[in-house]
Amino acid sequence: MADIDALARRLRSELGPEQVITDRQELRTYECDGLAHYKVVPAVVALPHTAAQVAAVVRACVAAGVPFVARGSGTGLSGGALPHAEGVLIVTAQMRRILEVAAQDERAVVEPGVINLHVTKAATPHGYYYAPDPSSQQICSIGGNVAENSGGAHCLKYGFTTNHVTGLQIVAPDGELVRLGGKAPDPPGYDLMGAFVGSEGTLGIATEVTVKLTRLPESVRTLLAAFGSIDQAGAATSAIIGAGVVPAAIEMMDALAIEAAEAAVACGYPPGAAAVLIVELDGPAAEVEAQFEQVTGLCEANGAFEIRIAADELERALFWKGRKSAFAAVGRISPDYIVQDGVIPRTALPEVLRRISEMAESHGVRVANVFHAGDGNLHPLVLFDDGVEGEAERAETVSGAIIDLCIEYGGSITGEHGVGMDKAKYMPRMFGPDDLDTMQLVRCAFDPSHLSNPGKIFPTPRLCGEKAGSDLRERFPGVEVF
Repeated sequence: MADIDALARRLRSELGPEQVITDRQELRTYECDGLAHYKVVPAVVALPHTAAQVAAVVRACVAAGVPFVARGSGTGLSGGALPHAEGVLIVTAQMRRILEVAAQDERAVVEPGVINLHVTKAATPHGYYYAPDPSSQQICSIGGNVAENSGGAHCLKYGFTTNHVTGLQIVAPDGELVRLGGKAPDPPGYDLMGAFVGSEGTLGIATEVTVKLTRLPESVRTLLAAFGSIDQAGAATSAIIGAGVVPAAIEMMDALAIEAAEAAVACGYPPGAAAVLIVELDGPAAEVEAQFEQVTGLCEANGAFEIRIAADELERALFWKGRKSAFAAVGRISPDYIVQDGVIPRTALPEVLRRISEMAESHGVRVANVFHAGDGNLHPLVLFDDGVEGEAERAETVSGAIIDLCIEYGGSITGEHGVGMDKAKYMPRMFGPDDLDTMQLVRCAFDPSHLSNPGKIFPTPRLCGEKAGSDLRERFPGVEVF
């Protein structure tokens, strides 16, 4: 084991004593991200203020052979920022300067600790905003969004983080500062930014991010439609997309999720609803008005028993308050819960939700469903009480079965939360050995020492972490297996 005390002394000399934490009680603050199911106390926490300091920390770790993990605001839901017990946790939360808002170029340049919503606040006076909007946008950081390729309710129309990043400054796993892209769109050469965004800290640490700004729409209209069944809400979703309408967002919540939201934030959704849809349209006023009438008609045709139209920004915010609070709100109706994140074809929503309900009933747990209905990105919340013997295990079983269900229907094990620690074990169910080995070739190109966020994404480090590998040499002539 490396001399952690010596490494901590070096880090203090590089950063200053206030920016390095080694006290056990203080370290426990960082033992998990938003997925508290996994907890590891790091050996050291470093709090750099600049890109140069991040690079210095990484170089010190490499010299000592010590693994390192990057962390932003700690809101991730896959254990992607889970520390290494014998490693350094590099927290970028104090790097929170907005370096530039270039409205004429439709760009902003920010440090990784900048809060997602703060980019929009800085851009709004210029007539722009930042489109990706995770539910945690009031606290999640841009650096974390880049690591996880975060989405949000409006990704149906506007895409994920990767669609809004044009440039990066990163600290590579060897400690070198590297620039990828810039303000110009579509830089030539290999798409290294495409590889980096969503790599969950395994290819390095973002220290500066150039993002696209989107023009504020001329008109925004939002409705909330209540249905007597999830099937009706799913049918309405398919009808809207099938009609050629692409809303900014279509969000669905079932009765249990509604119950939790009401308990937490008193959002005032229609009583008796088995499901609600929040549909938002934005764009040119004439287009929005025409499509809004179409959407309203399709909701009515598919059984909506009540439709509310936001009369102003305050009412629109109230509609969204229930949806945005959903993950935290379930704590009002259950002492413990597991947040899942999978993707299925939109047309399979009713059938998959029925099967999830059947699985929950047969295992004696409850599942609240809240999700991006427009693109089939499910977020089932499996509720349980860890104080009741066997409930946690049953909840884990149902949680895993939901992921298997997504794969069965041709979907994915994650839509926007990432793989991290939580879903690494499911990767072989979605990808074959050759697929996983090819992905790890990319990782080895960036991080041959396997020090940057080790143990995440892949269930077994097949290239950088294992001596054996003659089969890999046969499939990939010339590759070195470390």
